[in-house]
Amino acid sequence: MASIAGGFILPHEPGIFHLPPERWTDGQRRVRAAYDTIAQRIGELRATTVIVVGADHYVLFGPGCLPSYLIGTGDVSGPYERFPGIAQGEIPNNRALARHIAQYGREHGFDWAVAKSLRVDHSIGVPARLCALPNSTVTGVVPVYLASGVEPLIPMRRAHALGGHIRAAVEAWDADERVVVIGSGGISHWVGLPEMGKVNPEFDRWVLDCVQRGDPEPMLQLTDEQVFAQGGNGAYEIRNFLCMMGALPGRKGQLIAYEHGPEWVSGLGFAEVLEAA
Repeated sequence: MASIAGGFILPHEPGIFHLPPERWTDGQRRVRAAYDTIAQRIGELRATTVIVVGADHYVLFGPGCLPSYLIGTGDVSGPYERFPGIAQGEIPNNRALARHIAQYGREHGFDWAVAKSLRVDHSIGVPARLCALPNSTVTGVVPVYLASGVEPLIPMRRAHALGGHIRAAVEAWDADERVVVIGSGGISHWVGLPEMGKVNPEFDRWVLDCVQRGDPEPMLQLTDEQVFAQGGNGAYEIRNFLCMMGALPGRKGQLIAYEHGPEWVSGLGFAEVLEAA
């Protein structure tokens, strides 16, 4: 039977690609090392499929279609942005599992929007390319997009409940799969606003503490107004973290790295959440 083997949170900040490696700052080296650590851990967990929960940045879906949550069930490629050293072609998908999750949702109160062809942006593409696909054990990356970047936003509790549904669907899948769930997003950042470049390390560390304690409730109690005041509009992406935590309920996490500095426009948090032994 399929099972959830573990989970991670990580940023999808593309700032690491702005300079060639020989010109990286110490902060950029630490961030790349954190991605590499997650890639190594995914291999050690013997994951066969990685579900990446990301956000739309108003480039995949425009005003004509704004899904609350969506799963890619067919062809996946990307990222559509061109980054040095990062392929832009096919991202292998576990189509059978993705379709099962969508169908299971329809039968249990989660009406997924479905993309049979999806060219992802850096929200999915960066973790897929840097953390999932380097592992020979991983044969598929299932993309999940939440409305966590563009209004109307998926409610916090619905995002968390969706993670629980993903867990239930995986455990109902009659296949020998070890699944890792990644919540992809920045913490504090102000996107396209005069404050862009500002971060709030206190808020970031508070979010990371919730992840480490395995306690989503303080985040679930935040209003969007409170999130914006403390972390900017980019911090709406903590919904992606909550979705991952919903897939590993009550599981404690371990901090891998936290970075903020002039190289980034966001507070960058990396953590692992372990499935119970």
